Amino acid sequence: MLIFLDIDGVLVSAAHWKTPVLMEDGFPVFLAKAVESLNSLISSDTEIILSTSHRDRFSLQDWKDVFKKRGIIVKHLDKLPSSHQNRKRKNEIQDWFASNNKPERFLIIDDDKSLYDLPKDLKEHLIITDPIIGLTKDKLKKLEVRV
Repeated sequence: MLIFLDIDGVLVSAAHWKTPVLMEDGFPVFLAKAVESLNSLISSDTEIILSTSHRDRFSLQDWKDVFKKRGIIVKHLDKLPSSHQNRKRKNEIQDWFASNNKPERFLIIDDDKSLYDLPKDLKEHLIITDPIIGLTKDKLKKLEVRV
């Protein structure tokens, strides 16, 4: 399975009134329920593509380490191309699908509500999280038939 993964509002609470707790690598602690939920999706053939605005903050190996320190083992990791033009996430994801073969099984996990404007065939695989709570198993249950 392929997972397009945002971080803020998915694995890290986007509660703007709270200062996030940082780990020694300078990146915030992930929400425990979000880690558990994401881990329930990951198997040996899962590929995660970082769609987060933080994607250029670390190398792919450093990102693997960030995930590992927070309890998520990611064997296959990539990221959307860098966007220095403040492109919308919706366009970045659509561009990826225009340039790559559409996998049979994929998810787009994000808190960006503008992704509701994705074409229907992509939107059917979309999980929009509550930015304060992040990814939960309840959100995953809604998509079980498509995963």
